Amino acid sequence: MTGTDAVVTRIAVTPPGDRPYDVIVGAGLLGELAQAAAGRTRVAVIHPRVLRTNADAVVAQARAEAGADAHAIEVPDGEAAKRLPVAGYCWDVLGRVGFTRDDLVIGLGGGTTTDLAGFVAAAWLRGVDLIQVPTTLLGMVDAAVGGKTGIDTEAGKNLVGAFHQPRLVLCDTATLETLPAAEYRSGLAEVAKAGFIADPVILDLLEADPTGTDNARELIERAIRVKAEVVSADPREAGRREILNYGHTLGHAIEKVEDFSWRHGNAISVGMVFAGELSRLAAGLDAPTAARHRALLSAVGLPVSYPAANWPALLDAMRIDKKSRGRSLRFVVLDGLARPRILTDPAPDVVAAAFAAVNARR
Repeated sequence: MTGTDAVVTRIAVTPPGDRPYDVIVGAGLLGELAQAAAGRTRVAVIHPRVLRTNADAVVAQARAEAGADAHAIEVPDGEAAKRLPVAGYCWDVLGRVGFTRDDLVIGLGGGTTTDLAGFVAAAWLRGVDLIQVPTTLLGMVDAAVGGKTGIDTEAGKNLVGAFHQPRLVLCDTATLETLPAAEYRSGLAEVAKAGFIADPVILDLLEADPTGTDNARELIERAIRVKAEVVSADPREAGRREILNYGHTLGHAIEKVEDFSWRHGNAISVGMVFAGELSRLAAGLDAPTAARHRALLSAVGLPVSYPAANWPALLDAMRIDKKSRGRSLRFVVLDGLARPRILTDPAPDVVAAAFAAVNARR
């Protein structure tokens, strides 16, 4: 698979006990999906409304070039897709067209679509093959890589899901050319996260160009390499993979309290400023690195504060975070730059002090 870009990067993901697969990064790769569907009797392309034209093109190509019985399954845009009734609708379509274990699901869209498509594929017949085709920065550097799938419930974000590794992740960077600026900035939060937990060069690149456009390809590939290395070592979040949730405990709580009206990256940005301050107060992170969170994310154009009045609701939401154990709160913190670890049950006044710092400069 070469696409139309002369420069195509393959990043291997090698989860133990599962099939290895590649994350392919390049421009003009969508036209190669028919090749990936070769030999499949049926193909389902799960996509949001906004990508209807792209999905129809993939379906037509799969029918004409691969001879597959291809179907587009349209789902809502954004977080509204990650609901059980939507997953149920997708399963109804798969049943109606006679989907078997030899068939293929393609998730075409942003992180919410790839999360949903992965869960649909994981649950149908206890697992059918999946190709993820993220079309947003957030999807490319985070959601589509690593086999985590999930849907939201009234209790919180991503609390229902499964681990289901794709056969391939195809990142067509040309799709980013029409991505709204606010969505691109949101994705930069997950890129910055990779810098704080593992690859500080990412932070240097963002500080040199906070728009994240001059070095977009390098930022994308570096962030993917961080995630690929982590999930290859720990595909089912038994230990190390938890570091990928840096900033996410508070970030997910903000999303829930705001009824998912906040973009994911915006909430994670606030969560990382909080995590940096908590790291300073409870894990010995040096003050300049803690302050670097606010300075960098502000320069990117992401939010770095949140109203103090919502603190009780945020605490309640954090107690059912996926990392929580029993009554214990658990956070990813930094002992130093690119030195993450888990902090269990920090003193309530320390957690409150870290949040007060997040609220201090509204």
